[in-house]
Amino acid sequence: GDYTTKNPAELWDQVPTNGKLQILGFLAFLEFFGELGSRVGAPPHYMRGGMPGAYPSFKKYLNGLFPHPVPLDLYDPFGIFSNASPEKKARGRLIEINNGRLAMIGLFGFLSESKVPGSVPALGSIVLPYDGDYMAPLEPLHFLS
Repeated sequence: GDYTTKNPAELWDQVPTNGKLQILGFLAFLEFFGELGSRVGAPPHYMRGGMPGAYPSFKKYLNGLFPHPVPLDLYDPFGIFSNASPEKKARGRLIEINNGRLAMIGLFGFLSESKVPGSVPALGSIVLPYDGDYMAPLEPLHFLS
């Protein structure tokens, strides 16, 4: 495809459907694994009484299930924060949750400005217009429409 555009949404439109499915499939696996929680001996999901921001360990719960070793976790892959105090970990989780919320707000600002020029005045000179449909990332898949 033509990858010369500077518009991220147009770049996403040019990713082949199989590539999009691969990305979304990996995200679906992460969601599924995170939801398993206490059903596989991991800490429960936060909607079932677990701690918000906590995610089960790949090394602890996936080794032996896959035909290859899982050497790293998503959070703290090198064990840097394993000896941190509970207070420091709780503060870090809160910071990370708030950063995620701010990132979502920022993303929607960029999406809004690209579809309705002038809707976010601070981004008017940064964001390129996009005439595609953000809500149809998998349009070629007829069974989803």
